[in-house]
Amino acid sequence: MIVLYTSPGCASCRKVKQWLKDRGLPFIEKNIFKTLLNDNEIKHLLMRSENGSDDIISKRSKIIQENRVNIDDMTTDELISFIKQNPSVLKRPIIISENNFQVGYDEEEIGVFVPQELRNVAASQCTIECPSYVTCANVREDGVK
Repeated sequence: MIVLYTSPGCASCRKVKQWLKDRGLPFIEKNIFKTLLNDNEIKHLLMRSENGSDDIISKRSKIIQENRVNIDDMTTDELISFIKQNPSVLKRPIIISENNFQVGYDEEEIGVFVPQELRNVAASQCTIECPSYVTCANVREDGVK
């Protein structure tokens, strides 16, 4: 299952949601301001990110800048507590599934969330004669419409 961490007014979040809907991919949306993230969820995000807090926290955030917060000096527990109290420091959207993790909307990278079986079918079965050729281009590796 794909979990999408979003916030209201986030254009990239809307793009990701539409992209997932257009491909019929089920997802759970978690608005970081309405749904409080628990410790385990934040730990999971930190563990899944390639570069830890650098990948998911915006150091240009108003809260961090105005209070001169140094994320790098925090213990894991302090960081988790800080994120829970200040969810706006999280970059958005954060897209996570069992096998994939992405921060932000990247049109070239988001294809990893299409299940491999579907990508294989689209690549092997969809030819230009296929009535769904244009739709399948969204999951074919060539991307040609």
